[in-house]
Amino acid sequence: MRTSRLRTVHPVLWAGWAALAAGAVLCVVGWYGVSGERYAERQLPYLASCTVPGAALIVAGAVLLAHGRGSVAAARVEELYGLLVAAEPAEAEETGQAATAPLAVSGELRMVPGGTLWHRADCPLVAGKAEAVPVDSKLVASGELGPCPICEPVEETD
Repeated sequence: MRTSRLRTVHPVLWAGWAALAAGAVLCVVGWYGVSGERYAERQLPYLASCTVPGAALIVAGAVLLAHGRGSVAAARVEELYGLLVAAEPAEAEETGQAATAPLAVSGELRMVPGGTLWHRADCPLVAGKAEAVPVDSKLVASGELGPCPICEPVEETD
């Protein structure tokens, strides 16, 4: 389920875009100043005060953008990992019991067509999915499907 909260832009990304914009403006001003001067000794101040710092700001902005996007991606991965790995249930914490019970206990086995694993019917990976179908025992016997590492189903013997 997707949350409706407004995603904020990481401050490092804002700094990167600002550095890129400032560097571009300085480079344009430096170019304009250099283009208006005929002699090299009059062009050097524009190069030293505008073009070189502008190029440095462009490089710094690119580095900040690359770092910012990496940190945003890492934060999103951490958020998704937190959603995937649920903490102990609140009842278990209150009673002091450790959550050693398996995630799924159903005896019915299910699979997703085209998938490579078979699951218990109440496994979090297939629970509530309309496309999950009962496991074909021929697929399990042939070894085409493996057991889910989350719910650890046991193969039924007919």
